[in-house]
Amino acid sequence: MPLYEHVLIARQDLSNAQAEGLVEHFSTVLSDNGGKVVESEYWGVKTMAYKINKNRKGHYAFLKTDAPSAAVTEMERLARLHDDVMRVLTIKVDAHEEGPSVQMQKRDDRDDRGSRDDRGPRRERR
Repeated sequence: MPLYEHVLIARQDLSNAQAEGLVEHFSTVLSDNGGKVVESEYWGVKTMAYKINKNRKGHYAFLKTDAPSAAVTEMERLARLHDDVMRVLTIKVDAHEEGPSVQMQKRDDRDDRGSRDDRGPRRERR
């Protein structure tokens, strides 16, 4: 079966439990139609680049799935009809990456930039 990655954005006025319940709901929709959820992550409330339906923030969730296209189509259809879901993005991938997604990695793991003290000597103003 093909591999997919989905990102769901839910309304900001939902509780964390309700947002995670949406992920469970759409996971069961996929499994009822012959697919399976390999991994799911709840990214939390994040600020969006622009307003969607008068909302500046949203609950983000990420799903890695192994499902037939009919199951994915049905899940997307139900997500677009659901009042609490603002956006759905589905991408077909060749293989799922191992480990946590980039959003879930700690900032401490990204130490390739160096600290602010390593910038070199300061220039004086004239």
